[in-house]
Amino acid sequence: MIVTVLGPIAREKLGVTDAHDHLFLRSPALAGQEFEDLDRAVEEVTGAARGGMHALVEVTPIGLGRDPEKMRAVAAATGVHIVAATGYHRDAHYAEGHWVRKAPVEMLAARILADLQRGMHPHDWLDDAPPDSARAGVIKAGASYQRISALEERRLVAAAIGSRETGAPILVHTEIGTCGIEIIDLLTREGVKADRIILAHLDRNPDFELHAEIAARGATLEYDTVGRIKYRPDSQLLDLVAALVHAGHENAMMLGLDLGQRDYFRSYGGGPGLTYLMDTFVPRLRKRVGDAVVRKILVDTPARAFAMSIP
Repeated sequence: MIVTVLGPIAREKLGVTDAHDHLFLRSPALAGQEFEDLDRAVEEVTGAARGGMHALVEVTPIGLGRDPEKMRAVAAATGVHIVAATGYHRDAHYAEGHWVRKAPVEMLAARILADLQRGMHPHDWLDDAPPDSARAGVIKAGASYQRISALEERRLVAAAIGSRETGAPILVHTEIGTCGIEIIDLLTREGVKADRIILAHLDRNPDFELHAEIAARGATLEYDTVGRIKYRPDSQLLDLVAALVHAGHENAMMLGLDLGQRDYFRSYGGGPGLTYLMDTFVPRLRKRVGDAVVRKILVDTPARAFAMSIP
């Protein structure tokens, strides 16, 4: 089963999936770029649904403006399946003195497990009120550029506990696509199966040999800066996907947009917007690799990667 904010669904019901995005977010690392408006979120998701998107994985973690009830409202209004995240981001997203920085592994893991098993805390764990909300379906974690800090390692260990006990996948932010192998080594050392590990933003570091090695380890590659031309042209990502398909790794990739700033949303006057994946990028990808491979990347692999395994 896949756990969505409106309840569990069979994996074959997930459909075409944006594997990494945000609908509501507030972070000190992105001052002035917060977005929390429900109507604008509904507008964005409705547009993406018209283009053929069936599901969206919303990976805003604990402490960064995650809003379970608004996610439920978006899902109900649009018919799009929304998978929400528990877990924690990299150090830069938590101000000095934030409880996430000070919490021991046991507390960090307990709150992950509560989100997965009982429901996400309605106030983002900012007080001690009991959770009564939608359940999370994926665990978020993060590492810094070229390193995993001591605090990030603590949070990765907590994520590993959550995955071991529930079978939930762990989606890890890699800063500019670095530390992928180190993250896999740490999580597998902690007892996480490689097929439960998803590495985000690897397209920021489009190193074919590195990505082939990660795929061979059994982790899932997530390319989620589609349309972010300031990083690299889409043609370079198309080349990378085609090369990995040619090497036999077509079952190891997922796609997303990771719209993590208000300037990336059409509803806030920016771009590329949630429609970009299906309306602009996927038609180009289909010409490169064909319908069958596109289905694997958009449907089959997300259905496997985000399904709860038996712990």
